[in-house]
Order: sequence, then C-alpha cells, then structure tokens
Amino acid sequence: MTAATTQTIACVGCGALVPDVDGPTHRYLGASPGCWALYGELLSAEYLVRSLKPMQGLTINTYAVQHPGVTGPQTNQSLWVHLVGLCLVLERGEPAGRTTALMARLVGERRSWEWLEPPTPPWPRTILDLRAARSLDDYDQAVAEWSVSTWLTWQAHHDAIRTVVDKLLED
Repeated sequence: MTAATTQTIACVGCGALVPDVDGPTHRYLGASPGCWALYGELLSAEYLVRSLKPMQGLTINTYAVQHPGVTGPQTNQSLWVHLVGLCLVLERGEPAGRTTALMARLVGERRSWEWLEPPTPPWPRTILDLRAARSLDDYDQAVAEWSVSTWLTWQAHHDAIRTVVDKLLED
C-alpha cells in the first residue's frame, strides 16, 4: 500500500473503511485485502516493538472474531477458539501464556464446532482505532477498548462460550 492510495472500501469483515487495494487475504478469515494488509503491518509492529507484545494475544483474537468468514469446519473452530481466548483474558483474567496453552488444547480436541452467527458490521471499534494511537499507553488503551467492545458485541453467544471456558478450566 502506498500513501497515495485514497480510495477506501468497507471491509467485508469489520466494516472499517480500509484502502481499496488488490492483494492477499487470509485463507478463511473474511477480510478485505486492505484490512488484511493493515493487520499484517500491526502484527509486524507488535513483534518488533517489545513493549507492544503483551497486547498481541488480544489483537489476534479480536481481529479473528471481527473477520469470521463463512461457516466451515476450520472457520467454525477458529471462531470458537478466538472467542474463548477473549473470554479467558477479559472475563477470567487468565495470563497470555496460559490462555495460549488453553486455546491450543481446545484446538487439539478435534471436535465439530457449530457456526456462531456473527454480529453485523460495522463494529464499534476496529483495527483503525489502533492505528490512531500515538503513545504506548494510547495503544494499550485502544487494544483494550477494541477487544472489550468486540467481546460485548458477541453477547448472544456468551453463555455457550463460557460453558466451553468453564470445561477448559476444570480439566
């Protein structure tokens, strides 16, 4: 993407106005190429800047559930796993390392996941809110607000997700 890119479109996943570019997207997440490129830039920054790393789990989970794609075995599992990740951190206060381990255990179960009908975009906050952050504190706050608002938007499925979380934490 270049700075000269001025045309925007609403991302098919989150509804954010993103650059209207050609380019790669994820195999099963439902994101427009411009949004996927912005996400790649953001993840690169989080990998490279040590002080941004603590927020990375929330960033990945939040982006994934805002771009669920269409129903299918892998997509359904991904959606559940990332929603469980948000619940573990935001409601249960689990640390990043334990959350990652619990999510991996869930993936390893190899069960059939039902489709969770996603909320309709646009989302209250999107990846664009993170790009607007001008300091580390602003960035942390933006990720927190983005992830909480996204989690709350999935409220219709909270009971089902909490049931999976409770089972994971019992084992």
